[in-house]
Amino acid sequence: MSNTDTKSNVTHSVEDVEDKLHEKESSSNGESEFDLVTYHETNAGRLVIDPEEAKIEFGEAVARRLKLSRDGTKVLWPQPTDDPEDPQNWSDFRKNLQLFIVTLAAIVPDFDSGIGIADIFALATQYNTTTGHINDLTSNWSIFLLGWGGIFAVMLMRRYGRLPVLFWSQVLALGFLVGCTFAPNLKTFTAMRCLTAFFATCPQVTGLYIVTDLFPFHLQARKLNLWTMGFIISPFLSPFMMGFIVARISWRWTYGIGSIYGAIVVAFIAFFGEETMYDRKLPNPRPIPRPKSKLRYRLETLIGVTGWRMAKYRDTWSKAIFACINVVWRPHLFAILLFEALVFGFSIGINTTNAVFLGTPPPVGYGFSQFGIAGAYGTPIVAVLIGEILGRYFNDWVMNLSIRRNGGVFIAESRLWTCYIAMPLYICGFLLLGGSFQNHLSVGALVMGWGIAEVAVMVNTVAVYAYCNDCFPRMQGEISALINLARTLGGFSVAYFQVPWATKNGALQTFGVEAAIVVGLFILIVPALQLHGAKLRERYSL
Repeated sequence: MSNTDTKSNVTHSVEDVEDKLHEKESSSNGESEFDLVTYHETNAGRLVIDPEEAKIEFGEAVARRLKLSRDGTKVLWPQPTDDPEDPQNWSDFRKNLQLFIVTLAAIVPDFDSGIGIADIFALATQYNTTTGHINDLTSNWSIFLLGWGGIFAVMLMRRYGRLPVLFWSQVLALGFLVGCTFAPNLKTFTAMRCLTAFFATCPQVTGLYIVTDLFPFHLQARKLNLWTMGFIISPFLSPFMMGFIVARISWRWTYGIGSIYGAIVVAFIAFFGEETMYDRKLPNPRPIPRPKSKLRYRLETLIGVTGWRMAKYRDTWSKAIFACINVVWRPHLFAILLFEALVFGFSIGINTTNAVFLGTPPPVGYGFSQFGIAGAYGTPIVAVLIGEILGRYFNDWVMNLSIRRNGGVFIAESRLWTCYIAMPLYICGFLLLGGSFQNHLSVGALVMGWGIAEVAVMVNTVAVYAYCNDCFPRMQGEISALINLARTLGGFSVAYFQVPWATKNGALQTFGVEAAIVVGLFILIVPALQLHGAKLRERYSL
């Protein structure tokens, strides 16, 4: 690897070698009472970003020790150590490769779940039942288990690290997806599909860990935008791609292709994935000597031997198991989880029921062919890409504006301004989509409504992830798992009532009421958090 590849992403210090000697002397005199390692965690939701403000708040002695971004305009949180193996010090290529891998892996759970949407009519024919029964028995329960799988994955990652849990979860998910491919009956198919969802969901909670392991605070929202794009776009990719395939050949090939993609992801993890967990709070972050053989170390880290040895230095089982319970009741977190559960949940409902609306003959649906349904799922794919671009620049703009307005300090509640952009789009999208189904408007109206709604979901979800991460920087895994659980609990039941409700009272009423519920929660929760969030963080943060 070249020298440029191994360069640190940060400057080594704000001062030179003389200041390192000064740091050692000052630490013995009690000047190091300010803990650079844990400041970003103990001061959750309020971070000093501007170096000049750092001199005022921390004093010149501490400010000289702070490591800054390349351009010298931002203080880095967490503060990188002097260890080249600290993931914060890795090269840009090495960091972005890990982000790329976890984004590819984050596509797997909902991609696999979405294959059943493309196959819904073929599955109903194969197993001699109705599309509604297929949705109720397989789609909805697999979505439900997507949420719970993440809770258990986080418990294991706290003890054994990110890489081995990610690797084994994807290996198991791949095995069960192969089981879906060859399932001889509906009961076997249902069991395989649900188990696939439970184990595959791991990368949808690992991503937040990896982003915060690798990137400093001021880059995290931008990188989260890429990772969330992966799992938001994934449930639309499979109906779009597989819809064309199932129209020509057996539905089993769609699950076979999904298995091939899963195998590619496993190969990426096995050959290129790295452990990003760095125990920076330990006096020696690497207390166990590495084997001399790089290949042996690589294999031991991948399969979990290294994590098993390191577990005694990390959280106890009791702390790992009860971590989610310990954080979920905090008022500012619970409120935003409730809001996101319905924002994302109703969009999951759209994804699972639109195939039914589009394929059912008039007057209920559009009567599209299998090719027409597949083509329609290109709409949310484009919408999520647009949402990624909008979110990338708007979140950075909000962050920088907040830092300027608050005298060089970032306040977590400023993340929620993005929700004010998302909600008008959410209303317009849902109303236009409902009106299109009910009044059989043109396909252009349907495409616009669906697309606008998905842009809103993408923009809002990134803001929620970033806000929760800022408020609970010690609990990235639990935050990610709880948001994942909230969105799946909010969405798994929607398919049960959405089609019958729209058939009876019209799709405009159905989607209009869903949008009204979301906006009502927005009005009740988001402004309240912006007004009282600082007090709630001070009292309830960990």
